[in-house]
Amino acid sequence: MKEIGHWINGKHVAGTSGRFADVYNPATGEVQAKVALATKAELDAAIAAAAEAQKAWGATNPQKRARVMMELVRLINRDMDKLAEALSSEHGKTFPDAKGDVQRGLEVIEFCIGAPQMLKGEFTDSAGPGIDMYSMRQPLGVVAGITPFNFPAMIPLWKMGPALSSGNAMILKPSERDPSVPLMLAELCQEAGLPDGVLQVVNGDKESVDAILDSEIIQAVGFVGSTPIAQYIYERAAATGKRAQCFGGAKNHMIIMPDADMDQAADALVGAGFGAAGERCMAISVAVPVGDETADRLIEKLVPRIEKLKVGPYTAGDDVDYGPVVTAAAAERIKGLIGSGVEQGATLVCDGRDFSLQGYENGFFVGPTLFDNVTRDMEIYKQEIFGPVLSTVRAKTYEEALSYAMDHEYGNGTAIFTRDGDTARDFANRINIGMVGINVPIPVPLAYHTFGGWKKSGFGDLNQHGPDGFRFYTRTKTITSRWPSGIKEGSAFNFKAMD
Repeated sequence: MKEIGHWINGKHVAGTSGRFADVYNPATGEVQAKVALATKAELDAAIAAAAEAQKAWGATNPQKRARVMMELVRLINRDMDKLAEALSSEHGKTFPDAKGDVQRGLEVIEFCIGAPQMLKGEFTDSAGPGIDMYSMRQPLGVVAGITPFNFPAMIPLWKMGPALSSGNAMILKPSERDPSVPLMLAELCQEAGLPDGVLQVVNGDKESVDAILDSEIIQAVGFVGSTPIAQYIYERAAATGKRAQCFGGAKNHMIIMPDADMDQAADALVGAGFGAAGERCMAISVAVPVGDETADRLIEKLVPRIEKLKVGPYTAGDDVDYGPVVTAAAAERIKGLIGSGVEQGATLVCDGRDFSLQGYENGFFVGPTLFDNVTRDMEIYKQEIFGPVLSTVRAKTYEEALSYAMDHEYGNGTAIFTRDGDTARDFANRINIGMVGINVPIPVPLAYHTFGGWKKSGFGDLNQHGPDGFRFYTRTKTITSRWPSGIKEGSAFNFKAMD
């Protein structure tokens, strides 16, 4: 069976721990590979090598570093299908969805071609008598990225791009569930001209995470995953003086006003709620129609659309709307939460628990599920399900609908569908959530803006990509200089003497 190791100092190396994790084909349920889990000693060796490689890379001028990003863009485009194929085979998402995963990461690398502009400091002439003042942005040194299974291309690229183009070396600890794509990206970075050792990809589990957090060399850590782990990493990083940006769970609400285009709203909910099997932090998992009439019309529109969804393996191509979830444990957890919704009194409109696909009976599939009459106290409302489950919460008024999103502990993304500009403007101004869509169901900002949630969806002062990405991976040094007057009268400045 295939064994997947690490990427250290510009080459693939086997793990030495003797510990491995299974890598599944989610469509069949079969183990297709084993990935090595690093020891603390292995990780410490990679960190030390990265620190040595960073010295020259950090001293490389920003334009040359940007040219590496430019070449990386070309190479990722060249290998787009190859990357998407590997991603689909380990994650389970459809091929078009996998290409979208790579594409959204690629867009951040495109933004990083402009690193020289983002890294410019400031200058004040004559801040005092004969005094000039200026600032410069300098790399932190060695930084780390701990990335999740649900976007094995996009989020590593979101971390790598700003970190590397700012002059840092990076230790990337990707998810052990789908490790191949991050290793492929490391190969492409080397081909693009990134010096060996500047990017190290170390596969591992909690032992590796704790070693990253305990390292005195690593200066910053970026994490995406569940809220409990995000909070754990943030607190432990702060205790050791590291910068941290940690993004956790989500429970994204979409408010549907009575004046909304109901066909547009239903289409948006189906795509945002069930795309990628719901395994994305920007998925819409709660629909909040305002008024019973609006709710009834929405459910009437949703049911036939949901019943037409096609679920299957990524190998089925464009004939599939979404694929399996990532593991058997994930599927069982989702089905358990669906069961809890029924027990707690929600109306189960579409039940996906018994979905089975001929020839793929052992795959990790969950059919599309729709609940109505969900209330705040139910587990399906409180928890991030991370599966193809859409809950409908009926609100009597706009203010009540607003309170659902405002009062929830998560604050990652939200949306409103309405034709009324005043309502939309009020919603955008008042909502206490980091990313807002107005008639846009998945409000993921483009690469030159910044991505991040509020409340328990995000820990740290700075967000991912955009200008915040460069601020996070650099520190500002401010210089105040004064030169004594009169030196220019000396012989060294006598141009006749120099002729």
